[in-house]
Amino acid sequence: MWPTAELHVHIEGTLEVPLLLRLAERNGIDLPTTDADRLRSRCSFSRLQDFLDVYYEHLDVLRTEQDFCELMLAYLARATESGVRRAEIFFDPQSHTARGVPMAVVIGGLSDGIARGREAYGIDGALILCFLRHLGGAAALATLEEALPYRDAFIGVGLDSSEVGFPPSLFADAFQRAAAEGLRRVAHAGEEGGPDYVWEALDVLGAERIDHGIRALEDAELMAALRRRAVPVTVCPLSNRALRTAPHDLAEHPLPVMFDEGLVVSVHSDDPAYFGGYLDANMAALRDAGVVDDAVEGELAANAVASSFLGTEGKRALFAEIRAHAEAIGAPVPSRAVAG
Repeated sequence: MWPTAELHVHIEGTLEVPLLLRLAERNGIDLPTTDADRLRSRCSFSRLQDFLDVYYEHLDVLRTEQDFCELMLAYLARATESGVRRAEIFFDPQSHTARGVPMAVVIGGLSDGIARGREAYGIDGALILCFLRHLGGAAALATLEEALPYRDAFIGVGLDSSEVGFPPSLFADAFQRAAAEGLRRVAHAGEEGGPDYVWEALDVLGAERIDHGIRALEDAELMAALRRRAVPVTVCPLSNRALRTAPHDLAEHPLPVMFDEGLVVSVHSDDPAYFGGYLDANMAALRDAGVVDDAVEGELAANAVASSFLGTEGKRALFAEIRAHAEAIGAPVPSRAVAG
């Protein structure tokens, strides 16, 4: 696997069935079933909301710092197998505080997992606090204020959950407050919502990365703006296929067009426990569909590193790993990694 960065993964979406069952038993939580195969069979969705309903139901097993730490460690162990060296990981505190789990427990457990993962696997992890858009802008701002005592534990804010009907502009105050605190800003936009959601994320929220963004292709002016501003776009092919926000046949996925149009596009796993796999599985599926080869995969890996919030030295070190990998497999050195 190419050394790379993962920039679009929800830690709650990495809750695999074995850990789900173990935490449910430990915390005395009743699940719809304790049959592992039946739980896995629930992961068939026709739209985003179908997924979210199951996703939020499963989160009830997360109660203690130990639970959140184990969740993070499990993800980092698996991500390492996919070539991930840097992970900028979304978490949804509102989905936990609404259940009575304190913010300190959520952030403390996830931070502990990142620290342990760095020691155990050598992977560099960072947290991005996401606002649940279906709860509205006022709740987002309140959540940010509640989290600010733990400001050193996260690097940025994001926007996720149900998209249609909750445009980015509703969250302008929360993102403005985040910017004042020096936090990085990303936003889900253009997954189910149209190009206007991407425009708002850019121009109202000041988003530095667009998560999903596949509907940007419908607006030539928007594509030109993304290209001109070099705004990174994080794409999740298996997620798009599972939620039917892109063609089922990955050979028809918009990723190649976005790549050929010169966007700073990269591939990520989104909610891998629900959508069919981690970063390596996404890449394997794209290869099977004839969408990527070694050269393209290398460019995507380098794009991810370039799109990360790592400092100059961190990026330089990862680009050096990418160059070494390219030489080892006889592939072209990705253009963004040439100078390093």
